[in-house]
Amino acid sequence: MRAVRYHEYGGVETLVVEQVLDPHPGPGEVRIRVAAASVNPVDWKVRSGAVREVIPVDLPAIPGRDAVGVVDEVGDGVRGVSGGDRVFGLGGVTGATAELAVLSAWAHAPAEWTDEQAGGAALAAVTAMRGLQPLGSLRGRTLLVEGAAGGVGSAAVEIAVARGATVIGTAGEHNHDFLKSLGAVPTRYGTGLADRLAGLAPGGVDVALDTAASGSLPDLVAIVGDPLRVSTVADHANAHRLGVHLANAENDPALLAEAAELGAQGRYTPRIERTYPLDQTARAHADSERGHTRGKIVIRL
Repeated sequence: MRAVRYHEYGGVETLVVEQVLDPHPGPGEVRIRVAAASVNPVDWKVRSGAVREVIPVDLPAIPGRDAVGVVDEVGDGVRGVSGGDRVFGLGGVTGATAELAVLSAWAHAPAEWTDEQAGGAALAAVTAMRGLQPLGSLRGRTLLVEGAAGGVGSAAVEIAVARGATVIGTAGEHNHDFLKSLGAVPTRYGTGLADRLAGLAPGGVDVALDTAASGSLPDLVAIVGDPLRVSTVADHANAHRLGVHLANAENDPALLAEAAELGAQGRYTPRIERTYPLDQTARAHADSERGHTRGKIVIRL
Protein backbone atom coordinates (compact mmCIF):
# COMPACT_ATOMS: atom_id res chain seq x y z
CA MET A 1 0.00 0.00 0.00
CA ARG A 2 0.98 3.67 -0.31
CA ALA A 3 1.55 5.50 2.95
CA VAL A 4 3.17 8.62 4.32
CA ARG A 5 6.12 7.86 6.61
CA TYR A 6 8.96 9.57 8.45
CA HIS A 7 12.17 7.70 9.15
CA GLU A 8 13.52 10.14 11.73
CA TYR A 9 12.13 12.82 14.00
CA GLY A 10 12.10 16.27 12.48
CA GLY A 11 10.23 18.79 10.39
CA VAL A 12 7.77 18.32 7.54
CA GLU A 13 10.66 17.58 5.19
CA THR A 14 10.94 14.14 6.84
CA LEU A 15 7.54 13.09 5.43
CA VAL A 16 7.69 10.89 2.33
CA VAL A 17 5.14 8.84 0.40
CA GLU A 18 6.29 5.29 -0.22
CA GLN A 19 5.18 1.70 -0.63
CA VAL A 20 4.96 -0.24 2.66
CA LEU A 21 3.62 -3.60 3.77
CA ASP A 22 -0.12 -3.86 4.32
CA PRO A 23 -1.16 -3.90 7.99
CA HIS A 24 -3.54 -6.54 9.35
CA PRO A 25 -5.95 -6.29 12.26
CA GLY A 26 -5.39 -8.13 15.50
CA PRO A 27 -8.12 -9.43 17.82
CA GLY A 28 -10.80 -6.79 18.38
CA GLU A 29 -9.59 -4.64 15.47
CA VAL A 30 -10.71 -3.88 11.92
CA ARG A 31 -8.83 -2.74 8.85
CA ILE A 32 -10.29 -0.07 6.60
CA ARG A 33 -9.51 1.08 3.10
CA VAL A 34 -9.00 4.72 4.00
CA ALA A 35 -11.04 7.41 2.28
CA ALA A 36 -9.85 10.30 4.47
CA ALA A 37 -7.63 10.79 7.51
CA SER A 38 -7.27 13.87 9.65
CA VAL A 39 -4.24 15.89 10.71
CA ASN A 40 -4.12 16.62 14.44
CA PRO A 41 -1.60 18.59 16.53
CA VAL A 42 -0.50 15.33 18.17
CA ASP A 43 0.60 14.07 14.74
CA TRP A 44 3.21 16.76 14.18
CA LYS A 45 4.22 16.90 17.84
CA VAL A 46 5.00 13.17 17.69
CA ARG A 47 6.71 13.51 14.29
CA SER A 48 8.91 16.38 15.47
CA GLY A 49 10.11 14.42 18.49
CA ALA A 50 8.81 17.09 20.88
CA VAL A 51 6.88 14.51 22.91
CA ARG A 52 9.15 11.50 22.43
CA GLU A 53 9.64 11.12 26.20
CA VAL A 54 5.87 10.78 26.68
CA ILE A 55 4.78 9.23 23.36
CA PRO A 56 7.66 7.27 21.84
CA VAL A 57 7.08 5.62 18.47
CA ASP A 58 8.91 3.02 16.46
CA LEU A 59 10.53 4.47 13.36
CA PRO A 60 9.78 4.58 10.53
CA ALA A 61 6.25 5.68 11.47
CA ILE A 62 3.07 6.56 9.59
CA PRO A 63 1.45 9.70 11.03
CA GLY A 64 -2.23 9.90 11.84
CA ARG A 65 -4.55 8.57 14.51
CA ASP A 66 -8.05 8.73 13.00
CA ALA A 67 -9.65 8.00 9.66
CA VAL A 68 -12.78 6.90 7.80
CA GLY A 69 -13.10 4.15 5.26
CA VAL A 70 -14.72 0.89 4.25
CA VAL A 71 -13.97 -2.20 6.32
CA ASP A 72 -12.08 -4.81 4.29
CA GLU A 73 -10.65 -7.10 7.00
CA VAL A 74 -12.00 -8.01 10.45
CA GLY A 75 -9.97 -9.31 13.40
CA ASP A 76 -10.94 -12.15 15.73
CA GLY A 77 -13.73 -11.43 18.17
CA VAL A 78 -15.16 -8.45 16.32
CA ARG A 79 -18.95 -8.19 16.28
CA GLY A 80 -21.39 -5.74 14.78
CA VAL A 81 -19.37 -4.79 11.72
CA SER A 82 -18.75 -6.52 8.38
CA GLY A 83 -16.68 -6.07 5.27
CA GLY A 84 -18.06 -3.19 3.21
CA ASP A 85 -19.31 -1.17 6.20
CA ARG A 86 -18.29 2.50 6.23
CA VAL A 87 -16.82 3.35 9.63
CA PHE A 88 -14.80 6.12 11.23
CA GLY A 89 -12.60 5.73 14.23
CA LEU A 90 -9.26 5.60 15.98
CA GLY A 91 -6.20 3.42 15.81
CA GLY A 92 -2.87 3.86 17.56
CA VAL A 93 -0.94 7.10 17.86
CA THR A 94 0.34 6.43 14.33
CA GLY A 95 -0.83 4.59 11.23
CA ALA A 96 -3.81 6.40 9.67
CA THR A 97 -2.29 8.38 6.79
CA ALA A 98 -2.18 5.45 4.39
CA GLU A 99 -4.32 3.52 1.94
CA LEU A 100 -5.04 0.93 4.65
CA ALA A 101 -5.33 1.53 8.40
CA VAL A 102 -6.17 -0.56 11.45
CA LEU A 103 -8.74 0.78 13.93
CA SER A 104 -9.25 -0.37 17.50
CA ALA A 105 -12.36 1.79 18.12
CA TRP A 106 -14.95 2.74 15.53
CA ALA A 107 -18.57 3.53 14.78
CA HIS A 108 -20.61 3.45 11.61
CA ALA A 109 -20.24 6.78 9.84
CA PRO A 110 -23.56 8.58 9.36
CA ALA A 111 -24.65 9.01 5.76
CA GLU A 112 -25.07 12.71 6.50
CA TRP A 113 -21.28 13.16 6.71
CA THR A 114 -18.99 13.34 3.70
CA ASP A 115 -15.79 11.32 3.81
CA GLU A 116 -13.88 14.48 4.64
CA GLN A 117 -16.18 15.24 7.57
CA ALA A 118 -16.09 11.68 8.87
CA GLY A 119 -12.31 11.57 8.45
CA GLY A 120 -11.99 14.63 10.69
CA ALA A 121 -14.49 13.55 13.32
CA ALA A 122 -13.11 10.83 15.55
CA LEU A 123 -10.28 12.36 17.57
CA ALA A 124 -11.87 15.82 17.74
CA ALA A 125 -15.23 14.48 18.94
CA VAL A 126 -13.79 12.03 21.47
CA THR A 127 -11.42 14.67 22.86
CA ALA A 128 -14.25 17.21 23.16
CA MET A 129 -16.53 14.70 24.89
CA ARG A 130 -13.82 13.62 27.32
CA GLY A 131 -13.21 17.29 28.13
CA LEU A 132 -16.90 17.90 28.77
CA GLN A 133 -17.46 14.76 30.90
CA PRO A 134 -16.06 16.05 34.21
CA LEU A 135 -18.21 19.17 33.98
CA GLY A 136 -21.41 17.18 34.50
CA SER A 137 -24.80 17.87 32.96
CA LEU A 138 -24.77 20.89 30.68
CA ARG A 139 -28.51 21.37 30.29
CA GLY A 140 -29.50 24.88 31.29
CA ARG A 141 -25.92 25.88 32.12
CA THR A 142 -23.57 28.40 30.53
CA LEU A 143 -20.32 26.92 29.19
CA LEU A 144 -17.27 28.88 28.10
CA VAL A 145 -15.13 27.17 25.43
CA GLU A 146 -11.65 28.63 25.11
CA GLY A 147 -10.32 28.13 21.57
CA ALA A 148 -13.76 27.42 20.14
CA ALA A 149 -12.92 27.66 16.43
CA GLY A 150 -10.38 24.82 16.33
CA GLY A 151 -11.05 21.16 15.62
CA VAL A 152 -11.75 20.14 19.21
CA GLY A 153 -13.26 23.48 20.18
CA SER A 154 -15.78 23.54 17.34
CA ALA A 155 -16.78 19.95 18.12
CA ALA A 156 -17.21 20.84 21.80
CA VAL A 157 -19.44 23.80 20.91
CA GLU A 158 -21.86 21.76 18.80
CA ILE A 159 -21.93 18.82 21.22
CA ALA A 160 -22.54 21.11 24.20
CA VAL A 161 -25.31 22.96 22.38
CA ALA A 162 -26.90 19.60 21.54
CA ARG A 163 -26.77 18.76 25.26
CA GLY A 164 -28.68 21.90 26.18
CA ALA A 165 -25.92 24.35 27.11
CA THR A 166 -25.65 28.03 26.34
CA VAL A 167 -22.16 28.24 24.87
CA ILE A 168 -19.85 31.24 24.75
CA GLY A 169 -16.79 30.64 22.60
CA THR A 170 -13.54 32.56 22.34
CA ALA A 171 -11.85 33.09 18.99
CA GLY A 172 -10.31 35.78 16.84
CA GLU A 173 -12.85 38.20 15.41
CA HIS A 174 -12.45 36.72 11.93
CA ASN A 175 -13.99 33.51 13.33
CA HIS A 176 -16.96 35.05 15.11
CA ASP A 177 -19.45 34.38 12.32
CA PHE A 178 -18.19 30.80 12.23
CA LEU A 179 -18.88 30.41 15.96
CA LYS A 180 -22.37 31.82 15.49
CA SER A 181 -23.00 29.18 12.82
CA LEU A 182 -22.11 26.52 15.41
CA GLY A 183 -24.61 27.94 17.89
CA ALA A 184 -22.15 29.78 20.15
CA VAL A 185 -22.04 33.38 21.34
CA PRO A 186 -18.61 34.60 20.21
CA THR A 187 -16.16 36.82 22.05
CA ARG A 188 -12.47 37.66 21.81
CA TYR A 189 -9.90 35.77 23.84
CA GLY A 190 -7.24 37.52 25.86
CA THR A 191 -7.10 40.50 28.19
CA GLY A 192 -10.46 41.72 29.46
CA LEU A 193 -12.26 38.38 28.96
CA ALA A 194 -13.93 38.51 32.39
CA ASP A 195 -15.35 41.97 31.67
CA ARG A 196 -16.68 40.90 28.28
CA LEU A 197 -18.29 37.82 29.80
CA ALA A 198 -20.04 39.95 32.43
CA GLY A 199 -21.97 41.56 29.60
CA LEU A 200 -22.59 38.35 27.65
CA ALA A 201 -23.57 36.20 30.65
CA PRO A 202 -25.07 38.41 33.40
CA GLY A 203 -25.92 35.29 35.39
CA GLY A 204 -22.32 34.15 35.28
CA VAL A 205 -20.44 31.33 33.56
CA ASP A 206 -21.06 27.93 35.15
CA VAL A 207 -18.29 25.82 33.62
CA ALA A 208 -15.36 26.20 31.22
CA LEU A 209 -13.46 24.00 28.78
CA ASP A 210 -9.98 24.95 27.60
CA THR A 211 -8.95 23.53 24.22
CA ALA A 212 -6.22 26.08 23.45
CA ALA A 213 -3.49 25.92 26.14
CA SER A 214 -3.03 29.67 25.69
CA GLY A 215 -2.15 30.27 29.35
CA SER A 216 -5.68 31.30 30.29
CA LEU A 217 -6.41 28.54 32.83
CA PRO A 218 -5.97 30.83 35.88
CA ASP A 219 -8.43 33.29 34.32
CA LEU A 220 -10.94 30.51 33.62
CA VAL A 221 -10.76 29.37 37.25
CA ALA A 222 -11.35 32.94 38.42
CA ILE A 223 -14.27 33.38 36.02
CA VAL A 224 -16.19 30.27 37.13
CA GLY A 225 -15.02 30.44 40.74
CA ASP A 226 -13.94 26.82 41.22
CA PRO A 227 -11.15 24.80 39.58
CA LEU A 228 -13.38 21.71 39.62
CA ARG A 229 -15.69 23.46 37.17
CA VAL A 230 -12.87 23.88 34.66
CA SER A 231 -11.58 21.20 32.30
CA THR A 232 -8.67 21.28 29.86
CA VAL A 233 -7.70 18.94 27.05
CA ALA A 234 -4.59 20.94 26.17
CA ASP A 235 -2.79 22.57 29.10
CA HIS A 236 -1.06 19.62 30.75
CA ALA A 237 1.58 21.84 32.33
CA ASN A 238 -0.85 23.88 34.44
CA ALA A 239 -3.79 21.53 35.02
CA HIS A 240 -2.39 19.78 38.09
CA ARG A 241 -0.97 22.97 39.57
CA LEU A 242 -4.36 24.66 39.44
CA GLY A 243 -6.45 21.61 40.34
CA VAL A 244 -8.56 21.63 37.17
CA HIS A 245 -9.68 18.51 35.33
CA LEU A 246 -7.25 17.21 32.71
CA ALA A 247 -8.92 15.06 30.06
CA ASN A 248 -7.24 12.93 27.41
CA ALA A 249 -8.74 11.27 24.34
CA GLU A 250 -9.48 7.56 24.63
CA ASN A 251 -10.30 4.98 21.98
CA ASP A 252 -13.89 4.75 23.21
CA PRO A 253 -16.45 3.28 20.76
CA ALA A 254 -19.34 4.55 22.92
CA LEU A 255 -18.23 8.16 22.44
CA LEU A 256 -17.77 7.58 18.70
CA ALA A 257 -21.28 6.11 18.50
CA GLU A 258 -22.67 9.15 20.33
CA ALA A 259 -20.92 11.48 17.88
CA ALA A 260 -22.32 9.48 14.96
CA GLU A 261 -25.83 9.69 16.39
CA LEU A 262 -25.56 13.46 16.75
CA GLY A 263 -24.29 13.55 13.17
CA ALA A 264 -27.27 11.56 11.92
CA GLN A 265 -29.57 13.99 13.75
CA GLY A 266 -27.87 16.99 12.12
CA ARG A 267 -26.69 18.27 15.51
CA TYR A 268 -22.96 17.73 15.00
CA THR A 269 -21.22 18.29 11.68
CA PRO A 270 -17.40 18.16 11.68
CA ARG A 271 -16.08 21.37 10.18
CA ILE A 272 -13.32 21.02 7.58
CA GLU A 273 -11.16 24.01 6.74
CA ARG A 274 -8.89 22.44 4.14
CA THR A 275 -8.31 19.12 2.37
CA TYR A 276 -5.05 17.85 0.87
CA PRO A 277 -4.16 14.80 -1.25
CA LEU A 278 -1.86 12.15 0.22
CA ASP A 279 1.22 13.42 -1.60
CA GLN A 280 0.75 16.87 -0.01
CA THR A 281 0.69 15.63 3.58
CA ALA A 282 3.80 17.71 4.35
CA ARG A 283 1.88 20.85 3.38
CA ALA A 284 -1.04 19.72 5.55
CA HIS A 285 1.26 19.28 8.56
CA ALA A 286 2.85 22.68 7.96
CA ASP A 287 -0.62 24.21 7.75
CA SER A 288 -1.62 22.60 11.05
CA GLU A 289 1.59 23.70 12.76
CA ARG A 290 0.89 27.33 11.92
CA GLY A 291 -2.17 27.11 14.19
CA HIS A 292 -5.42 29.09 14.16
CA THR A 293 -7.13 26.40 12.10
CA ARG A 294 -10.89 26.73 11.70
CA GLY A 295 -12.14 23.19 12.23
CA LYS A 296 -10.03 20.35 10.83
CA ILE A 297 -7.42 19.67 8.16
CA VAL A 298 -7.96 16.39 6.30
CA ILE A 299 -5.96 14.16 3.96
CA ARG A 300 -8.11 12.73 1.13
CA LEU A 301 -7.10 9.43 -0.41
